Amino acid sequence: MFRSLRVFNYRLWFVGALVSNTGAWMQRTAQDWIVLTELTDNDAAALGITMALQFGPLLLLMPVAGLIADRFNRRTVLLLTQAAQGLLALGLGLLVVFGHAQLWHVYAFALALGVVTAIDAPVRQAFVSELVSEADLPNAVALNSTSFQSARMIGPAVAGILVALVGAGPVFLINAASFVGVMFSILAIRPASLRSSPRLSKARGHISASFRYVRARTDIVIVLIMVFLVGTFGFNFPIFISTMITVEYGAGSAEFGVLSSVMAVGAVFGSLLAARRERARLSVVIVAAAAFGLSCAIAAVTPTYWSFAIALVAIGITSLSMMSTANAYVQTTTAPAMRGRVMALYLGIFAGGTPIGAPIVGWAANAFGPRWAMSIAAFAGLAAAAIAITWLVLHHNLRIHRSPDTRFRIRFRYDGDRRELATQELAVIETTAKLTS
Repeated sequence: MFRSLRVFNYRLWFVGALVSNTGAWMQRTAQDWIVLTELTDNDAAALGITMALQFGPLLLLMPVAGLIADRFNRRTVLLLTQAAQGLLALGLGLLVVFGHAQLWHVYAFALALGVVTAIDAPVRQAFVSELVSEADLPNAVALNSTSFQSARMIGPAVAGILVALVGAGPVFLINAASFVGVMFSILAIRPASLRSSPRLSKARGHISASFRYVRARTDIVIVLIMVFLVGTFGFNFPIFISTMITVEYGAGSAEFGVLSSVMAVGAVFGSLLAARRERARLSVVIVAAAAFGLSCAIAAVTPTYWSFAIALVAIGITSLSMMSTANAYVQTTTAPAMRGRVMALYLGIFAGGTPIGAPIVGWAANAFGPRWAMSIAAFAGLAAAAIAITWLVLHHNLRIHRSPDTRFRIRFRYDGDRRELATQELAVIETTAKLTS
């Protein structure tokens, strides 16, 4: 489960990311809370707009970000993006501390942070492949999710307590300081131990080549469709939790932070389950998407605060099982020369759908109540699983059979996609050789 931590460079990266992610989750919790309760009167739509501005650049800058990840030194790019995120946290924190923050300030900083994150995210994803071997890559991807969700478990709880005690401003300043940790870990990484990866030369057509590659990989297309549905309409947890807390249960900021951490407990467990698997499987992505939909449906009808908390644990497990496995599947089955651009596409579709989904979910929460907003997430998970199952039945001879040990097993063929993958990888190698020469 923790085999990637044997690698010195990955251990440094893991610890630095854990510190930085904890600070980022603290800021996100404080930001959501001041938008909802201090700068507006429980306006879920305003919270949705904030999320849209923060995640929208991932979709718009996706092609350029992927090209940066495949062309430039990823370690250097990460140092620049981490420094920029720290300065943005510092700026917003000073505005809040001195009482000058307005809603448009939060919008502006969310947009700026979204631009920097759009460049940072695919580089971070692709950089992991330089830290560990190809065999350990699925494990490293899953442990990255564990680090992220562990921070999600700690950060919101601490932020909720700090907001209640000293206000939101110091939370932003603490996040700014946390970026020192990840920058130190990046600087301490041993360059000689990094795995070399292909670098693109200056030439036209690199962006269009990535789209052609993905279009020919029908299995990746299906994964991206599932990720879009669940990421767009299902991963709006700040809206779901904050509105359920304030509208349905009449609780405050401390309970908001606790519930965010409760869901993160399940998310950590789900990412660790993914880390145990030797390789990422498409069948796990499908089952986890369906289970996510069912968990959201149960959460939508929970009568009490604590029953909602239990449902959030299930949502955490299923959501991270799906996304960690989908991430690892795309990374490990993509040609190395294409990895940065394909991961930019993946992340753009995952987080870039938020500008579409967050305002819709926020509007639904305002107009019909938070329970109906959670029903949208339930439908998204079930629809994603249904689309993938239909594709497997029609194109890969999906069948469910009962084995001699009385267990039911899912069986399907993947020969067509393997031939497509081999052809595409050969084309990438030939193109890279020509560009290099």
